[in-house]
Amino acid sequence: MLHKKVAVGMSGGIDSTMTAYLLKEKGYEVVGLTMKIWDGSVVCEAVRSGCYGPGEASDIEDAKKAAARLAIDHFVIDVCGEYEETVLDYFSTEYTEGRTPNPCIVCNAKIKFGSLIEKARLSGIPFDLFATGHYARIRRDAASGRYTLLRGLDEFKDQSYFLNRLSQDQLSQVLFPLGEFRKEEVRSLALKAGFDECLDKRESQDFLEFTDYAFLLKEPPRPGNIVDTAGNVIGRHRGIAFYTVGQRRALGLAGMKEPYYVLRIDAAKNEIIAGLKAGLMNDGLNAENMNWIIPLNDWPEGPVTAKIRSAAVPAPCTISARDDTSATVYFDAPQESITPGQSVVFYCSEFVLGGGTITGSFDKQSG
Repeated sequence: MLHKKVAVGMSGGIDSTMTAYLLKEKGYEVVGLTMKIWDGSVVCEAVRSGCYGPGEASDIEDAKKAAARLAIDHFVIDVCGEYEETVLDYFSTEYTEGRTPNPCIVCNAKIKFGSLIEKARLSGIPFDLFATGHYARIRRDAASGRYTLLRGLDEFKDQSYFLNRLSQDQLSQVLFPLGEFRKEEVRSLALKAGFDECLDKRESQDFLEFTDYAFLLKEPPRPGNIVDTAGNVIGRHRGIAFYTVGQRRALGLAGMKEPYYVLRIDAAKNEIIAGLKAGLMNDGLNAENMNWIIPLNDWPEGPVTAKIRSAAVPAPCTISARDDTSATVYFDAPQESITPGQSVVFYCSEFVLGGGTITGSFDKQSG
């Protein structure tokens, strides 16, 4: 091993604990890092498992216990300020401007694989590589010297979508040991290694531990009109920040012959355009702020697919890259609820080509 000391981002859960366990078994010198992002300035109740909320204190204690069981040093790195300036500001701005943010992708690129590593090293903690419990893989291309990102072997746990904005510098110093495992294998490993308590810990499935995120918005939500596709007022909304494309619940539209959904959000007019589900189907999108992990001219041979959200099925498509930072995507078949603000991530077989932020959708026939 050219590198001996690895810092593992530990949450106290099964995946990060088994990541540290596997690396230690391989002979690496391991140290645990847990980032602190909740400053406790707001009093609220955690009603679900999430990344951001008052339940963080319990997660930190679980990470400390796991590190003690593994007999490795453990450090808590306070990145509350960086998290607020980067992730929470982004979250507020996107919702205020009528888009739906993806804070996990921003957090990974800027905080977890950015500020956390930088602050840990500045505090005097030495390490050569950084590892997390993500289900994804990294491979160095011998011919180009470039690092590539690949799907995790477990297609149901693959988390490469959330890592699409990592840079070459970040990929070059990261390990994803669980990328070669299936979740069932990791659970079996935890049981055999005596980490039974990890099996009962709820995994974070959400960004927030609470449901009402109004206090995270820098501008107070303004009620406004809900209109149909012809511009007729059919209802009222409580603030565009509380709605997203494809949403049906909480529209409060009584008396409609068929269910209505959020089709678009017009932040300039503070309006929500609602209509029938058929209006959610589009076969084209525009994206900006692209990050190409594999440069356009070096893509592997094979069909390209795209995911418009983390849980979406990869859909065959054609990409017309206008330049290195923007692209137009044409899908072979219409996609439901293409949402501005969300990420579109491109794949060729097991390789992640890159990704960007969706700015809008359209129908190919109408342009």
